[in-house]
Amino acid sequence: MGRIAYVNGQFVRHGDAVVHIEDRGYQLADAVYEVWALFDGKLADAEGHFARLERSLSELSIPTPMSRAALTIVLKEAVRQNRVRDGLVYLQVGRGVAPRGHAFPDQPTAPSVVITVSAVDRPALEAKAAKGVTVITTPENRWGRCDIKTVGLLPNALAKQAAKEKGAGEAWFVDELGFVTEGASSNAWIIDADGVLRTRDTNANILRGVTRRTLLDVLAGEGMKVEERPFTPQEALEAQEAFITGAGILVLPVVAVDGKPVGNGEVGPVAMKLRRLYIERARATAV
Repeated sequence: MGRIAYVNGQFVRHGDAVVHIEDRGYQLADAVYEVWALFDGKLADAEGHFARLERSLSELSIPTPMSRAALTIVLKEAVRQNRVRDGLVYLQVGRGVAPRGHAFPDQPTAPSVVITVSAVDRPALEAKAAKGVTVITTPENRWGRCDIKTVGLLPNALAKQAAKEKGAGEAWFVDELGFVTEGASSNAWIIDADGVLRTRDTNANILRGVTRRTLLDVLAGEGMKVEERPFTPQEALEAQEAFITGAGILVLPVVAVDGKPVGNGEVGPVAMKLRRLYIERARATAV
């Protein structure tokens, strides 16, 4: 059976899935999205993703397309129809279809809803984590509301492409003060020279990562010291370890920044321990 997508109330073959040419998400990036990791066919960090989705919709004054209970049923049905056990679920909700204009439509529009499901190769991802990835840095050039998970991701896409062209796995945005904000599709962390875990606070212009939030809970349970404060690329190089977090990568060690090794340039034990602990938590709480 081929892939199945959900588009505005219907399950259709992935290759036949379409949206209207005047969908505001397509024309104006007037839409938000969420991505859930799947473990054994269940949604990881479900509560956090639903809460962030609802906040993003509220910030953009996009009506919630259905209740959380109804959306959960649709998401799980999409997973079932795609027969995916380990993977990712992508949900996009936009303001809907209206004649093109920058201001919101005068007449209410039905929100557009799209869901796709894709499988991931868990053994390959574990091998990647064991090896670690490199990152590059790039000037922060995004809009001032990165806390809203919108589909306006052109700066992120350009940063990812720049990383790819340099053989890196991620790009870290660096603000005008010289501090790392976050990655193009991840939150950034270090274990500094004093052994303290550090990641940017959410008062800065960063996405409120759900994986980040769950990992903070894991760290609290382990009694590990965490400081939500910024760090520079140089501090990352001088750190004991570095890693990134996100629904698609979970906890992924970083071994080099801009071609220079982090610490001894090898995957560190703390990052790998946190990856294991996060996965255990995600599996245990998935719905």
